[in-house]
Amino acid sequence: MTERVDQLVNGGIKIIQSDEVFSFSLDAVLLADFAQVKRTDQVVDLCAGNGAVGLFLSQKTKETITMIELQEKLAEMAHRSVRLNHLENQINVLPIDLADASEFLGTDFADVVTCNPPYFVDQPQSTKNPNPYYAIARHELKTNLAAVLTTSARLLKTNGHFYMVHRPERLDEIMAKCVAARLAVKRLQFVYPKADREANMVLVDAIKDGRPNGVRVMPPIVAYTEQDEYTPQVKTILHGDDLTK
Repeated sequence: MTERVDQLVNGGIKIIQSDEVFSFSLDAVLLADFAQVKRTDQVVDLCAGNGAVGLFLSQKTKETITMIELQEKLAEMAHRSVRLNHLENQINVLPIDLADASEFLGTDFADVVTCNPPYFVDQPQSTKNPNPYYAIARHELKTNLAAVLTTSARLLKTNGHFYMVHRPERLDEIMAKCVAARLAVKRLQFVYPKADREANMVLVDAIKDGRPNGVRVMPPIVAYTEQDEYTPQVKTILHGDDLTK
């Protein structure tokens, strides 16, 4: 398997990647930026992949980050990236099914749970990537939205925050299933590939046992200019204040 080491732009984190099994994309970076994590927050990252979100969040908190990733190869890559960045004392990687996370960690464990889950329902007739690593990451073959939300609610302390990136076309389902899982949606932020396109991502912030209503829709994120370059807004997220990078 061909691997490379990429730098996680803002913060100098390095990550081991392979196009043959998994490479993080913009949605992971936007999720980590969207999550409002305090220095004292204990974090669990579900569907961690090769560890991009958890590694990025290590810049925000000094407390423990636990990554949960079912696919052993991706979990192993994430673990090596943790060692590469000398974060073994802060980040743990568990190669388990997210449905079992509360059995390993306990309930009311985390201040923050993040998740970049599979976006697409497993329809028998739907076309899936022939690469099983990508198929599992993109389609609900091993977990689904309800399981993600239920597990997150179990892991979270009361008033803890759940942050997720997903697809806007499933927003009605997300809202309904959040209520069923005792998660009150409080903030939404839509991501547009270009200014004249429909949104293709939505960032969700929900609070465990939070009061209903009071949803805020944040200013939009536009990813690319008409010249197919990152917008200044996204460059700031990726590189910090230095837009010359």
